[in-house]
Amino acid sequence: MISLTLSTERVRNTVITNEQGQIVYKTYTPFRLGGRTTTIQKIKPNDGQHHMQDQFDVLGEIEWHAFASSKFRFRGTEVKTKDFIPKRGLLGRKRVFTGPDGRPYRWDLKFKVVVLSRDDGSRNEVARLHRATLGIIGRKSKATLEVSPEVVHMMDTIIMTFIYVEKLRKDKEDRANLREDGEILAKSERYLNQSFLWPAMAIWVLDCAEQIRFLASEA
Repeated sequence: MISLTLSTERVRNTVITNEQGQIVYKTYTPFRLGGRTTTIQKIKPNDGQHHMQDQFDVLGEIEWHAFASSKFRFRGTEVKTKDFIPKRGLLGRKRVFTGPDGRPYRWDLKFKVVVLSRDDGSRNEVARLHRATLGIIGRKSKATLEVSPEVVHMMDTIIMTFIYVEKLRKDKEDRANLREDGEILAKSERYLNQSFLWPAMAIWVLDCAEQIRFLASEA
């Protein structure tokens, strides 16, 4: 497998390097209100004679929309994502497309990772995201995208579609985490309210006892 390393898991602003540490792709998404556009750049071959620094060409763009179909601009064409890589499945966690080799492919948006496979009888896996690890158990590592040599001829298409589906998957994960955090916060508040009830009652009982003693002394 070919291993590509991501500088960050936020794929709209990341640098992708090969096993030799050479930058091969990078993405940039400037902040703006409303829809945002991700530019994906690919390294140009360096002849080593006139350019000492890496040079990049624009591979394509992804124009993001929340309530309408996003768009790919790729190799001089523009296409809606709902047409190029439509949803499949009850929850829309599968995205299918036809590769430049004419074969069908499918991205599966799992909860933690995305996986690309041939969308035919073989269901052969040809690419998979591996999440970054913190090194608490084992070695610390950055996120990597492993790609089979069988599909290296369509690497540009894999990168374009990977950026798209991984952003969708990460959005779902973030929303799920927010819901979970909200539930934990609500439970914590209920627990704290119940915990504070007993000290409040104890103080009230002590105040009553003090009042009783005071009245008894005045009698």
